[in-house]
Amino acid sequence: MPRVWAIVEREMRRFRRSPFLIIVSLVFPLVQLIVLGYAMGGTVKHLKVGVVDQDHGLPAVRIRELAGAVAAGANTYDIVQYADPGAALDDLRNGRINGVLTIPPEFSRKVLTKNEPRVALIQDNTDNFVSASLVGNLGSLVAVFNEPATPVRTAGKVALDVVEVYPYVPYIQYLLPGSISMSIFMMVMVGGGIIYIDDKARGLHEGYLVTPITKLELIAGFNISGTIKAVMSGLTITVIGSLVAGIPDPLDPFRLAQLLVVIVFVAFSLISLMFLIMVRVTDPLMPRAIFGVLNTLLYFPSGAVYPTQGFPTWMQYLSAVNPFTYAVHAFKSLLLKNTPMTAIAGDLAYLFVFSIVAMSAATLLFKRTL
Repeated sequence: MPRVWAIVEREMRRFRRSPFLIIVSLVFPLVQLIVLGYAMGGTVKHLKVGVVDQDHGLPAVRIRELAGAVAAGANTYDIVQYADPGAALDDLRNGRINGVLTIPPEFSRKVLTKNEPRVALIQDNTDNFVSASLVGNLGSLVAVFNEPATPVRTAGKVALDVVEVYPYVPYIQYLLPGSISMSIFMMVMVGGGIIYIDDKARGLHEGYLVTPITKLELIAGFNISGTIKAVMSGLTITVIGSLVAGIPDPLDPFRLAQLLVVIVFVAFSLISLMFLIMVRVTDPLMPRAIFGVLNTLLYFPSGAVYPTQGFPTWMQYLSAVNPFTYAVHAFKSLLLKNTPMTAIAGDLAYLFVFSIVAMSAATLLFKRTL
């Protein structure tokens, strides 16, 4: 152990002399959290909807009034009145408006005679989010229009009551577990992998190889030092990110202690994976290319941005062996649900086994030769 801690001390001293490297490793996950959280998690508002009334009867006027009420209240969309359907469609194709609500001729007569009255929403469906928002809002508008003026008592109808177990989770909070995992990976990548390969390229590791230090001691020293760096980064982003995202009781000591345990497991598993990949690499340019691909393969299939249940089958298999998946699930459970540690015991067990396997494989592949 004294030889292992000598390696750890050397790596930590060198890391301390690179404050810019530390700052960059911390800032990137925070920027990602804030930009993605607010760019993708907001409610769509102030869409432009053209209304073409070709009927002008009382039911058509009510449709326009309901549309105007939504525009004035929720601000989901703004109403633009058109007299000419052709002009409305031209503006839709040219991107000036997002949809056209058309009330056809004889709409009022069909409403009064109950002869399947219809209105049409013509929309620009190149943006699925905007399209879904318009369909949902205008579908609710039509449902309100169809409600009878006097409620009918029908005890036989089934109603669905939705009960939410947890408070509303904004998208920025949903992204926080992935951002913490990314901060740990960034520190593993920059403070562990790239520095390790640069040392090998400069010949600094030759000093280790002429000492009686064993392969296991070398790998253990590198892994422990990398884990310490990643834990500091992960804990910092956890605290700052929780404050930014509005997590309830972000400084609760018991929850922070639980999160620290998860951070240690995640950091050790990722640093072990990094050394398994880098143990035979000598070209200093190779880590840059590898980590760019690895970032995509680890982060996006983990459920950090989108639920894994929506993945195709082959990607679900990738997600099942991905340590990021278990890290994100553990952080979500503690941060968003405040579950006990027993709820994430399976995640911690997988990360522990993954670390042991990766570290053992890296030790076997390590060449203790000049």
